Amino acid sequence: MTDGTAVQADAPTSPRGRRGRRSVDVPELVERAREGDARSVARLISLVEDASPALREVAAALAPHTGNAQVIGLTGSPGVGKSTSTTALVRALRQAGRRVGVLAVDPSSPFSGGALLGDRVRMQDHAGDSGVFIRSMASRGHLGGLSWATPQALRVLDAAGCDVVLIETVGVGQSELEIASLADTTLVLVAPGMGDGIQAAKAGILEVADVFVVNKADRDGADQTVRDLRYMQSLGGRHSEAGNWRPPICRTVASRDTDNGVDGVLEKIEEHRGWLESTGEGRRRRAERAAREIEAIALATLRERIGDIRGSAALESLAGSVVDGTTDPYRAADELLAQL
Repeated sequence: MTDGTAVQADAPTSPRGRRGRRSVDVPELVERAREGDARSVARLISLVEDASPALREVAAALAPHTGNAQVIGLTGSPGVGKSTSTTALVRALRQAGRRVGVLAVDPSSPFSGGALLGDRVRMQDHAGDSGVFIRSMASRGHLGGLSWATPQALRVLDAAGCDVVLIETVGVGQSELEIASLADTTLVLVAPGMGDGIQAAKAGILEVADVFVVNKADRDGADQTVRDLRYMQSLGGRHSEAGNWRPPICRTVASRDTDNGVDGVLEKIEEHRGWLESTGEGRRRRAERAAREIEAIALATLRERIGDIRGSAALESLAGSVVDGTTDPYRAADELLAQL
């Protein structure tokens, strides 16, 4: 499996667009992806991002081959070193012989809708590694630090045989809590001198983290950052309840090639994985993830149907009734839903 950025041109220009494409042989694509063919993996992710008419067939074909990958999320404020840390994690995982997929969710261009950092310049160290697949995905205005297509793209990499999938969020700060519902283990990165202690308290990041990573730990203020995190942990929250996982605090200097602390992070990730399995929390999280996926698909379908009736005679009639005072908006909405 090679770097996915080589075929990034297959990505769509709009988040829900269905531009014309050649016919798709989904079973063949899935089979090739499972054999490690990077172009097939990239093509499947493009079908997901483009909301292709073949998307349901893709999901059905992938389903029997999913549920094996360990999903690790990385979030934190801009400038803490998420991409550098992702690169360091990929290197360490590859040294351990594990196949790795990376979904790097980037801010979107206001002009093309594409990922501003789509070339993934900072991750080119792994471009020639057949055991790594890297894909940039544009957020396209989706809040929460992820792209709307991330869950299905994750399924593609899972089915393609990735042992570990790393998901790097946009880096917008306080709204980036969505990753916790998608990842098995969430790493929250902070750095000295960036006010991350205050940000964590404000944004609820303390509740999101399974592992805290104080990156750039060779800088002044690293000790204070660790103390701030420990103090906030002492204030309570769900992690303080008996039997719950208490997030460890690791120090890293991800920019170093050696002695960077990343092995310690991987050790804590494995400890968390063991806790998830022994307590049943891992199964619960994955069931919750599936429930959110189902709900999102159902809501998207409803929005499409509502879009079809916008400007229809039925809607205009109900709107007129509300204006005349013969009915109220809630009853009108109920009638409209009944017609759907």
